[in-house]
Amino acid sequence: MRVVLGPMEGVLDHLMRHLLCEINQYDMCVTEFVRVVDLVLPKRVYLKYCPELENGGRTPSGTPVRVQLLGQAPEIMAENAANAIEYGSYGIDLNFGCPSKLVNGSNGGAALLKQPELIYQVVKAVRESVPQDQVVSAKVRLGFDDCSSYPEIVDAVVQGGANELVVHGRSKADGYRAGTIRWDLIGDIARNTPIHITANGDVWNWADGQKCLEVTGCDTLMVCRGALNMPNLGRHLKENAEPMHWLDVLRLMLRYSEFEMKGDKGLYYPNRIKQWLTYLRHEYPQAQDVFTKVRVHKVAGDIVTVLQRELDILETVAV
Repeated sequence: MRVVLGPMEGVLDHLMRHLLCEINQYDMCVTEFVRVVDLVLPKRVYLKYCPELENGGRTPSGTPVRVQLLGQAPEIMAENAANAIEYGSYGIDLNFGCPSKLVNGSNGGAALLKQPELIYQVVKAVRESVPQDQVVSAKVRLGFDDCSSYPEIVDAVVQGGANELVVHGRSKADGYRAGTIRWDLIGDIARNTPIHITANGDVWNWADGQKCLEVTGCDTLMVCRGALNMPNLGRHLKENAEPMHWLDVLRLMLRYSEFEMKGDKGLYYPNRIKQWLTYLRHEYPQAQDVFTKVRVHKVAGDIVTVLQRELDILETVAV
């Protein structure tokens, strides 16, 4: 089984990739999307989203990182893709699945699911712009309003020349609602598509992972939200390792705090750590109590003090 750490805008940034790849055996990471409109972006933009480009396209622990592009202009997308490869990206991923209303309103992300011909044109242009030994992958949902159009969407990606396809098993209209995941349709795609298919959606633990592999017939899973709920999800899926102990999660959060508080990233730290605690609450009941305590704080140092106090209490009890 292969497990890929997927993208989440404003959440799974390079700092989180650094942290999670150290404690897991992820086979690859995909960056937050780089928005392409009508310009060839300068190198500094790619380094902002993917500083790993200055480390041979890998995280500090050696996990390869693929830049994801989001846009709808074939020629401009192609030029940007070629540059990203030149800068050191481990292949190119194309975002046709983002459900954000802001992104969709400017005809990006999942909005293209309504235009398979445009998906084909973008994939084809990008495929022709980068060396053949570089992978071009795409990430899609099963449709926009419903899941009925997935055969045309998948065909557009395949005919465009992509090497790999990641399928989130919902329509755009489904959002992330519980009970809407369609692993069975991912399985239909995997059985009838000549390129490699990666399954994505609602893999929260080892049992989910095994079930998803069984239903879809895929050999690769992409995880996003689940990787924040359970920080060692990669190892858990691959080895059936026990979920990380809450004591170790607190230590990890403090390490993350050190990363985040350097430079201008520290301005975003309070929101980021509260956001992470929101995800952790799905797996760790203790996270709710900590979230309640940090919610009132807006200064990074005050939040770190709360986390350190929680850790000290638990370590004292453990001794």
